[in-house]
Amino acid sequence: MQPSSVPFDFPDGEPIDLPETYSCRGETRSLPGLLEDTDTAALLVLKDGAVRYEQYYLTGGREVPWLSMSVAKSFLSALIGIALAEGAIASLDDPAERYAPFLKGSGYEGVSIRNILQMSSGTRWREDYVDPESEIFGLNGAMAPGGSHDDFLATMVRETTPGTLCQYNSADTQALGAILVGATGRSVADYMQEKICEPLGMEAPSFWIQDSRGMELAYAGLLMTARDFAKLGELYRKRGAWEGRNIVPADYVDASLTIAAPHLAVGQPLVGGYHFPLGYGYQWWLPDGDIGEFSAIGVYNQYVYVDPSRGVTIVKLSANPRYGLSHDDEDNKDAENIQAFRSICSLFD
Repeated sequence: MQPSSVPFDFPDGEPIDLPETYSCRGETRSLPGLLEDTDTAALLVLKDGAVRYEQYYLTGGREVPWLSMSVAKSFLSALIGIALAEGAIASLDDPAERYAPFLKGSGYEGVSIRNILQMSSGTRWREDYVDPESEIFGLNGAMAPGGSHDDFLATMVRETTPGTLCQYNSADTQALGAILVGATGRSVADYMQEKICEPLGMEAPSFWIQDSRGMELAYAGLLMTARDFAKLGELYRKRGAWEGRNIVPADYVDASLTIAAPHLAVGQPLVGGYHFPLGYGYQWWLPDGDIGEFSAIGVYNQYVYVDPSRGVTIVKLSANPRYGLSHDDEDNKDAENIQAFRSICSLFD
Protein backbone atom coordinates (compact mmCIF):
# COMPACT_ATOMS: atom_id res chain seq x y z
CA MET A 1 0.00 0.00 0.00
CA GLN A 2 1.27 3.45 -0.89
CA PRO A 3 1.66 6.45 1.43
CA SER A 4 -1.26 8.85 1.43
CA SER A 5 -1.29 11.61 -1.17
CA VAL A 6 -1.55 13.96 1.82
CA PRO A 7 0.65 12.44 4.56
CA PHE A 8 -0.26 13.35 8.13
CA ASP A 9 2.61 14.17 10.48
CA PHE A 10 1.83 14.17 14.19
CA PRO A 11 2.84 17.49 15.77
CA ASP A 12 5.51 17.54 18.46
CA GLY A 13 4.53 18.26 22.04
CA GLU A 14 6.65 18.87 25.11
CA PRO A 15 8.95 15.84 25.52
CA ILE A 16 8.51 13.67 28.59
CA ASP A 17 10.84 11.37 30.47
CA LEU A 18 9.52 7.88 30.98
CA PRO A 19 8.89 6.72 34.54
CA GLU A 20 11.68 4.55 35.88
CA THR A 21 9.32 2.00 37.42
CA TYR A 22 5.86 0.47 37.25
CA SER A 23 3.91 -1.86 39.50
CA CYS A 24 3.29 -5.46 38.44
CA ARG A 25 1.96 -8.34 40.50
CA GLY A 26 2.72 -6.54 43.75
CA GLU A 27 6.29 -5.70 42.76
CA THR A 28 8.02 -2.52 41.63
CA ARG A 29 9.76 -3.23 38.34
CA SER A 30 12.13 -1.36 36.05
CA LEU A 31 10.63 0.13 32.87
CA PRO A 32 14.02 0.36 31.11
CA GLY A 33 14.50 -3.28 32.09
CA LEU A 34 11.18 -4.26 30.48
CA LEU A 35 12.07 -2.45 27.27
CA GLU A 36 15.40 -4.25 27.16
CA ASP A 37 14.08 -7.68 28.13
CA THR A 38 11.40 -7.61 25.42
CA ASP A 39 13.80 -6.41 22.68
CA THR A 40 11.77 -3.26 22.12
CA ALA A 41 12.29 -1.75 18.66
CA ALA A 42 9.96 1.25 18.96
CA LEU A 43 8.14 3.12 21.68
CA LEU A 44 5.88 6.04 20.74
CA VAL A 45 3.71 8.02 23.16
CA LEU A 46 1.08 10.49 21.96
CA LYS A 47 -0.91 12.84 24.19
CA ASP A 48 -3.93 14.50 22.57
CA GLY A 49 -2.43 13.65 19.19
CA ALA A 50 1.01 15.18 19.81
CA VAL A 51 4.25 13.21 20.09
CA ARG A 52 5.56 13.38 23.64
CA TYR A 53 8.03 10.47 23.50
CA GLU A 54 9.54 8.62 20.54
CA GLN A 55 12.48 6.26 20.68
CA TYR A 56 13.78 3.50 18.45
CA TYR A 57 16.12 0.70 19.43
CA LEU A 58 17.90 -2.26 17.84
CA THR A 59 16.57 -2.62 14.26
CA GLY A 60 13.70 -0.14 14.69
CA GLY A 61 13.40 3.32 13.20
CA ARG A 62 10.85 5.90 12.16
CA GLU A 63 10.88 4.61 8.55
CA VAL A 64 11.13 0.90 9.42
CA PRO A 65 7.97 -1.15 8.72
CA TRP A 66 7.36 -3.69 11.49
CA LEU A 67 5.35 -6.91 11.37
CA SER A 68 2.19 -6.27 13.37
CA MET A 69 1.33 -9.86 14.24
CA SER A 70 -2.20 -9.75 15.72
CA VAL A 71 -2.38 -5.95 15.81
CA ALA A 72 -3.54 -6.58 12.22
CA LYS A 73 -6.78 -7.99 13.65
CA SER A 74 -7.89 -4.56 14.84
CA PHE A 75 -7.29 -3.09 11.37
CA LEU A 76 -9.48 -5.87 9.89
CA SER A 77 -12.20 -4.95 12.36
CA ALA A 78 -12.08 -1.32 11.21
CA LEU A 79 -12.37 -2.42 7.58
CA ILE A 80 -15.41 -4.57 8.42
CA GLY A 81 -17.01 -1.54 10.09
CA ILE A 82 -16.40 0.59 7.02
CA ALA A 83 -17.84 -2.08 4.71
CA LEU A 84 -20.89 -2.29 6.97
CA ALA A 85 -21.40 1.48 6.84
CA GLU A 86 -21.13 1.47 3.05
CA GLY A 87 -23.66 -1.34 2.69
CA ALA A 88 -21.23 -3.87 1.22
CA ILE A 89 -22.04 -5.89 4.35
CA ALA A 90 -25.76 -5.70 5.07
CA SER A 91 -25.66 -6.77 8.72
CA LEU A 92 -23.25 -8.15 11.30
CA ASP A 93 -25.89 -10.81 11.92
CA ASP A 94 -25.46 -12.18 8.39
CA PRO A 95 -23.87 -15.64 8.19
CA ALA A 96 -20.28 -15.86 7.02
CA GLU A 97 -21.09 -17.90 3.91
CA ARG A 98 -23.26 -15.11 2.50
CA TYR A 99 -20.04 -13.29 1.60
CA ALA A 100 -17.56 -16.20 1.50
CA PRO A 101 -19.51 -19.08 -0.10
CA PHE A 102 -16.59 -21.50 0.23
CA LEU A 103 -17.27 -21.53 4.01
CA LYS A 104 -20.55 -23.38 3.45
CA GLY A 105 -20.15 -26.85 4.91
CA SER A 106 -17.36 -25.72 7.25
CA GLY A 107 -17.58 -24.87 10.93
CA TYR A 108 -18.31 -21.28 9.90
CA GLU A 109 -21.56 -22.08 8.11
CA GLY A 110 -24.39 -20.19 9.81
CA VAL A 111 -22.04 -18.27 12.12
CA SER A 112 -22.72 -14.53 12.24
CA ILE A 113 -20.08 -11.97 11.40
CA ARG A 114 -20.64 -10.51 14.87
CA ASN A 115 -19.72 -13.79 16.56
CA ILE A 116 -16.61 -14.02 14.42
CA LEU A 117 -15.62 -10.45 15.32
CA GLN A 118 -15.93 -11.44 18.99
CA MET A 119 -13.77 -14.58 18.59
CA SER A 120 -16.85 -16.61 19.43
CA SER A 121 -17.37 -18.59 16.23
CA GLY A 122 -17.55 -21.94 17.99
CA THR A 123 -15.00 -23.51 15.65
CA ARG A 124 -12.44 -25.90 17.12
CA TRP A 125 -9.23 -24.04 17.88
CA ARG A 126 -6.26 -23.67 20.17
CA GLU A 127 -4.08 -20.58 19.83
CA ASP A 128 -1.23 -22.26 21.71
CA TYR A 129 2.23 -21.02 20.79
CA VAL A 130 3.81 -23.60 23.11
CA ASP A 131 2.26 -26.68 21.46
CA PRO A 132 3.31 -27.24 17.81
CA GLU A 133 0.28 -29.50 17.36
CA SER A 134 -2.19 -26.67 18.01
CA GLU A 135 -4.30 -25.31 15.17
CA ILE A 136 -2.44 -22.01 14.91
CA PHE A 137 0.53 -23.87 13.44
CA GLY A 138 -1.75 -25.38 10.79
CA LEU A 139 -3.02 -21.93 9.84
CA ASN A 140 0.53 -20.62 9.61
CA GLY A 141 1.31 -23.60 7.36
CA ALA A 142 -1.05 -22.18 4.74
CA MET A 143 1.78 -19.76 3.94
CA ALA A 144 3.86 -22.63 2.52
CA PRO A 145 4.37 -22.62 -1.28
CA GLY A 146 1.07 -23.56 -2.90
CA GLY A 147 -0.83 -23.10 0.36
CA SER A 148 -4.17 -21.33 0.69
CA HIS A 149 -5.78 -19.71 3.71
CA ASP A 150 -9.21 -20.14 2.11
CA ASP A 151 -8.61 -23.87 1.73
CA PHE A 152 -7.58 -24.08 5.38
CA LEU A 153 -10.70 -22.22 6.54
CA ALA A 154 -12.90 -24.64 4.60
CA THR A 155 -11.57 -27.48 6.82
CA MET A 156 -12.61 -25.83 10.10
CA VAL A 157 -15.14 -27.76 12.20
CA ARG A 158 -17.69 -26.74 14.82
CA GLU A 159 -16.92 -27.51 18.46
CA THR A 160 -19.11 -25.22 20.59
CA THR A 161 -22.28 -23.19 20.11
CA PRO A 162 -21.44 -19.88 18.42
CA GLY A 163 -21.71 -16.85 20.70
CA THR A 164 -21.12 -18.75 23.93
CA LEU A 165 -17.32 -19.04 24.30
CA CYS A 166 -14.61 -16.51 23.49
CA GLN A 167 -11.82 -18.69 22.16
CA TYR A 168 -9.06 -16.52 20.71
CA ASN A 169 -8.83 -17.81 17.17
CA SER A 170 -6.68 -16.34 14.41
CA ALA A 171 -8.71 -18.30 11.85
CA ASP A 172 -11.70 -16.15 12.82
CA THR A 173 -9.84 -13.05 11.66
CA GLN A 174 -8.75 -14.82 8.49
CA ALA A 175 -12.43 -15.59 7.90
CA LEU A 176 -13.20 -11.87 8.35
CA GLY A 177 -10.64 -11.16 5.66
CA ALA A 178 -12.40 -13.57 3.31
CA ILE A 179 -15.76 -12.01 4.16
CA LEU A 180 -14.38 -8.54 3.41
CA VAL A 181 -13.01 -9.67 0.04
CA GLY A 182 -16.30 -11.33 -0.87
CA ALA A 183 -18.39 -8.36 0.24
CA THR A 184 -16.35 -5.66 -1.50
CA GLY A 185 -14.99 -7.57 -4.48
CA ARG A 186 -11.58 -6.10 -3.66
CA SER A 187 -8.44 -7.33 -1.96
CA VAL A 188 -7.85 -6.41 1.67
CA ALA A 189 -4.87 -4.26 0.66
CA ASP A 190 -6.76 -2.44 -2.09
CA TYR A 191 -9.71 -1.68 0.18
CA MET A 192 -7.45 -0.59 3.02
CA GLN A 193 -5.48 1.68 0.70
CA GLU A 194 -8.60 3.70 -0.07
CA LYS A 195 -10.46 3.50 3.22
CA ILE A 196 -7.66 3.79 5.81
CA CYS A 197 -4.23 4.56 4.35
CA GLU A 198 -5.34 7.49 2.21
CA PRO A 199 -7.69 9.32 4.63
CA LEU A 200 -5.51 8.75 7.72
CA GLY A 201 -2.47 10.19 5.95
CA MET A 202 -0.20 7.16 6.23
CA GLU A 203 3.35 8.46 5.83
CA ALA A 204 5.20 5.36 4.69
CA PRO A 205 4.58 2.39 2.38
CA SER A 206 2.83 -0.47 4.17
CA PHE A 207 2.47 -4.11 3.28
CA TRP A 208 0.35 -7.24 3.66
CA ILE A 209 1.98 -10.67 3.53
CA GLN A 210 0.05 -12.85 1.05
CA ASP A 211 -0.35 -16.57 0.47
CA SER A 212 0.32 -18.26 -2.86
CA ARG A 213 -3.10 -17.21 -4.18
CA GLY A 214 -2.69 -13.56 -3.25
CA MET A 215 -4.90 -13.65 -0.14
CA GLU A 216 -3.64 -11.48 2.67
CA LEU A 217 -2.48 -12.96 5.98
CA ALA A 218 -5.37 -11.07 7.55
CA TYR A 219 -4.74 -12.15 11.13
CA ALA A 220 -1.08 -11.11 11.42
CA GLY A 221 0.56 -10.05 8.17
CA LEU A 222 0.39 -6.25 8.19
CA LEU A 223 3.64 -4.25 8.22
CA MET A 224 3.64 -0.51 9.03
CA THR A 225 5.74 2.06 10.84
CA ALA A 226 5.10 2.92 14.48
CA ARG A 227 3.63 6.31 13.59
CA ASP A 228 1.24 4.80 11.07
CA PHE A 229 0.16 2.09 13.52
CA ALA A 230 -0.59 4.89 15.99
CA LYS A 231 -3.10 6.41 13.59
CA LEU A 232 -5.52 3.53 14.13
CA GLY A 233 -5.32 4.08 17.88
CA GLU A 234 -5.94 7.79 17.44
CA LEU A 235 -8.83 7.11 15.05
CA TYR A 236 -10.54 4.91 17.64
CA ARG A 237 -9.69 7.32 20.47
CA LYS A 238 -11.69 9.88 18.52
CA ARG A 239 -14.55 7.42 17.90
CA GLY A 240 -13.84 6.96 14.21
CA ALA A 241 -13.36 10.60 13.22
CA TRP A 242 -10.23 11.95 11.57
CA GLU A 243 -9.47 15.51 10.51
CA GLY A 244 -13.13 16.37 10.20
CA ARG A 245 -14.08 13.18 8.36
CA ASN A 246 -16.02 10.19 9.66
CA ILE A 247 -13.90 7.15 8.71
CA VAL A 248 -15.43 4.43 10.92
CA PRO A 249 -18.98 4.93 12.31
CA ALA A 250 -18.94 6.00 15.95
CA ASP A 251 -21.53 3.39 16.92
CA TYR A 252 -19.37 0.65 15.40
CA VAL A 253 -16.32 1.94 17.29
CA ASP A 254 -18.34 1.98 20.51
CA ALA A 255 -19.55 -1.59 19.94
CA SER A 256 -16.00 -2.67 19.11
CA LEU A 257 -14.80 -1.46 22.51
CA THR A 258 -17.66 -2.91 24.56
CA ILE A 259 -17.80 -6.17 26.49
CA ALA A 260 -21.21 -7.20 25.20
CA ALA A 261 -21.73 -10.60 26.87
CA PRO A 262 -20.50 -12.54 29.92
CA HIS A 263 -18.28 -14.82 27.85
CA LEU A 264 -16.35 -11.73 26.66
CA ALA A 265 -15.71 -10.37 30.17
CA VAL A 266 -12.26 -9.79 31.63
CA GLY A 267 -10.62 -13.13 32.34
CA GLN A 268 -13.09 -15.16 30.26
CA PRO A 269 -11.40 -15.27 26.81
CA LEU A 270 -9.35 -18.41 26.27
CA VAL A 271 -5.95 -18.16 24.57
CA GLY A 272 -4.42 -21.58 24.02
CA GLY A 273 -6.72 -23.04 26.66
CA TYR A 274 -5.74 -20.48 29.29
CA HIS A 275 -7.88 -17.61 30.52
CA PHE A 276 -6.47 -14.27 29.39
CA PRO A 277 -6.64 -11.40 31.93
CA LEU A 278 -8.46 -9.02 29.55
CA GLY A 279 -11.90 -8.75 27.97
CA TYR A 280 -12.79 -8.73 24.28
CA GLY A 281 -14.74 -6.61 21.81
CA TYR A 282 -14.61 -6.62 18.02
CA GLN A 283 -10.96 -7.70 17.59
CA TRP A 284 -9.83 -5.36 20.38
CA TRP A 285 -8.64 -6.31 23.87
CA LEU A 286 -10.28 -4.51 26.79
CA PRO A 287 -8.43 -4.22 30.14
CA ASP A 288 -10.21 -4.26 33.47
CA GLY A 289 -11.30 -0.93 34.90
CA ASP A 290 -13.68 1.92 34.22
CA ILE A 291 -11.59 4.38 32.16
CA GLY A 292 -12.23 2.80 28.77
CA GLU A 293 -8.76 1.51 27.91
CA PHE A 294 -8.38 -0.69 24.85
CA SER A 295 -5.51 -2.27 22.97
CA ALA A 296 -4.58 -4.08 19.82
CA ILE A 297 -2.12 -6.80 20.84
CA GLY A 298 0.21 -9.02 18.83
CA VAL A 299 2.57 -11.80 19.88
CA TYR A 300 6.13 -10.86 20.82
CA ASN A 301 4.68 -7.69 22.42
CA GLN A 302 3.25 -5.52 19.66
CA TYR A 303 0.74 -2.97 20.99
CA VAL A 304 -1.45 -0.08 19.99
CA TYR A 305 -2.75 0.86 23.45
CA VAL A 306 -5.18 3.70 24.10
CA ASP A 307 -6.26 5.39 27.33
CA PRO A 308 -9.02 7.77 26.13
CA SER A 309 -9.55 9.17 29.62
CA ARG A 310 -6.10 10.77 29.42
CA GLY A 311 -5.95 11.23 25.65
CA VAL A 312 -2.97 8.89 25.35
CA THR A 313 -2.02 6.45 22.59
CA ILE A 314 1.07 4.24 22.95
CA VAL A 315 2.69 2.07 20.30
CA LYS A 316 5.24 -0.53 21.36
CA LEU A 317 6.90 -2.79 18.77
CA SER A 318 9.01 -5.61 20.13
CA ALA A 319 10.62 -9.01 19.56
CA ASN A 320 10.32 -10.54 23.05
CA PRO A 321 12.60 -13.60 22.82
CA ARG A 322 10.77 -15.42 25.63
CA TYR A 323 7.30 -15.06 24.15
CA GLY A 324 5.59 -18.43 23.72
CA LEU A 325 8.09 -20.41 25.79
CA SER A 326 5.35 -20.97 28.36
CA HIS A 327 1.84 -19.81 29.26
CA ASP A 328 3.27 -17.64 32.05
CA ASP A 329 3.02 -13.86 31.80
CA GLU A 330 6.54 -13.70 33.22
CA ASP A 331 7.60 -14.90 29.76
CA ASN A 332 4.88 -13.44 27.55
CA LYS A 333 4.49 -10.14 29.43
CA ASP A 334 1.18 -9.08 27.89
CA ALA A 335 -0.43 -8.11 31.20
CA GLU A 336 2.88 -6.67 32.38
CA ASN A 337 3.18 -4.36 29.37
CA ILE A 338 -0.32 -3.03 30.07
CA GLN A 339 0.81 -2.18 33.60
CA ALA A 340 3.84 -0.38 32.18
CA PHE A 341 1.62 1.62 29.82
CA ARG A 342 -0.58 2.63 32.74
CA SER A 343 2.50 3.94 34.52
CA ILE A 344 3.36 6.06 31.47
CA CYS A 345 -0.22 7.36 31.24
CA SER A 346 -0.13 8.39 34.90
CA LEU A 347 2.43 11.05 33.96
CA PHE A 348 -0.46 13.01 32.47
CA ASP A 349 -2.64 13.05 35.59
